[in-house]
Amino acid sequence: MRTALFRTHMSDMILSLAATMSSGGIPQNTTSSSTFDPSSLDPWLDPYPDPYPDLPGVNTSSSSDVPGRTHTSDLDLRPLTSQQDVSPWDVALCVTGTLIACENALVIAVLFYTPTLRAPMFILIGSLAFADLLAGLGLILNFVFTYLVEGEVVTLVSTGILIAAFSASILNILAITVDRYLSLYNALTYHTERTVLFTYLVVGVIWLVCLVLGVLPALGWNCLDDQSTCSVCRPVTKSNAVALAVFFLLVFALMMQLYLQICRIAFRHAQQIAVQHQFLAISTTKGVQTLSVILCAFAMCWLPFAMYSIVADSSYPIIYTYSTVLLAACNSVINPIIYAFRNPDIQKGLWLACCGCVPSNLSLRPRARTSSDV
Repeated sequence: MRTALFRTHMSDMILSLAATMSSGGIPQNTTSSSTFDPSSLDPWLDPYPDPYPDLPGVNTSSSSDVPGRTHTSDLDLRPLTSQQDVSPWDVALCVTGTLIACENALVIAVLFYTPTLRAPMFILIGSLAFADLLAGLGLILNFVFTYLVEGEVVTLVSTGILIAAFSASILNILAITVDRYLSLYNALTYHTERTVLFTYLVVGVIWLVCLVLGVLPALGWNCLDDQSTCSVCRPVTKSNAVALAVFFLLVFALMMQLYLQICRIAFRHAQQIAVQHQFLAISTTKGVQTLSVILCAFAMCWLPFAMYSIVADSSYPIIYTYSTVLLAACNSVINPIIYAFRNPDIQKGLWLACCGCVPSNLSLRPRARTSSDV
């Protein structure tokens, strides 16, 4: 009986299997998916992993190209560090500004505490030293405002100080050149015409013009609202920079003309008095040599920056701007050496202030001042 039931059950299974095979398929699990889903193995497994998970915005397979994935924003929400890299050029300008400030502060102190240094030419030297001192402080403030203090107001303030200071330095050099020309052209009446009051008026006009130039950026002559109009020195506009460069070139051309006239007058005087007054002839030749050094130093320092300001704009590499500005700032380093420290009267004041004595080669007795003193 049991054997018959077993045979009947086996025959039914064989018939069922044969019927299934004859239908052309294998029994499928109706509850399973027709495609393989890797995420079904692990709910935390990403079937399309990001090969650069730590780099924002870098993904070889864009999420928008893969169906079934949500689009994520490219915005990097990680906190940014507020520390800014310090440029070596800015450090060099700050160090140069410190040197300029120290040199010219020393010159001003000697002129202020020496009662005998009140002649018109020393007033011009003092005005030049004050302009260069202000330029040095402007370079230091520009460094502080760039890396420690932020804002458009402080940017305009530092820019205005630098424009006013360097403009005053250039105009004071021009005034000294004019003074040297008049001392040779009107040698007999020079000391009666060039009074202290007249010199103070000239210095006042110079500083008034320079202050007006310095406040122009704060009055709206800047490129803070339109970066495309910026010059090589932000926030000065390209048109303003060109105007200042042309102004410098005109000043330099006037200085060159005066220099040629001084040379002509000096050599004519030297020929006339070469035998009877040999000292005066040597002194005149020394004055021409000094003025040559002045003009050569002035041209080498300022001409590159002036020409670059005309031909370039804010799209040019910043390294060219830094190099030309640094070279222009070096003129304020050289000015105290040319105009002040070479003058015997100022040398005596420096020796008295620093050591309380005067070397034997420098006489304590005031000497006649000539055009070679500056």
